[in-house]
Amino acid sequence: MPDPAPDQNPRLPGASPADASAGLRASRLRPLAAWLAWALVLVLLDQATKVWVSGALGYAQRIPVLPVFDLTLLYNTGAAFSFLADGGGAQRWLFTGIAAVAAVLILRWLYTHATDRLLCAALASILGGALGNAIDRLLHGHVVDFLLFYWRDWYFPAFNLADVAITCGAALLILDEILRARRARPS
Repeated sequence: MPDPAPDQNPRLPGASPADASAGLRASRLRPLAAWLAWALVLVLLDQATKVWVSGALGYAQRIPVLPVFDLTLLYNTGAAFSFLADGGGAQRWLFTGIAAVAAVLILRWLYTHATDRLLCAALASILGGALGNAIDRLLHGHVVDFLLFYWRDWYFPAFNLADVAITCGAALLILDEILRARRARPS
């Protein structure tokens, strides 16, 4: 039985470099699409919850859910913990630009490591969260926050699902690096 033509299977020894490159691209695009879908799900969930909270609550209104947790509607013009919130408006474009640059870098990283599941789960989560908050900045000039945890007179700064995605993604990124270091360590 004759061997298949090189263009039918780019991994055959007789395949041209272009065929091999196309095969490599195709092998990366499938998992990349899944990671981008995860990031999109996070963006959609984040935006849907922000729309719901914005319609259900007045600004600074609080609804007690648990003895340590309230839903509230707050706006953050700054970054995490209201960093640069008093920036006079320029921070809107600064943080949107940072999110755009981060998104491009993350997309490249996702493409080149598309089969590394833990790393890509981390990166896609960070991407989804960054885009969710960037959309807020572009549409409203601020980020909508609504999850408020507290204990007696101590309050953790309000946050949203995009922030949760970014935090979980960062934790997964740290875990991935720890596991890589352990695997690289001689036995």
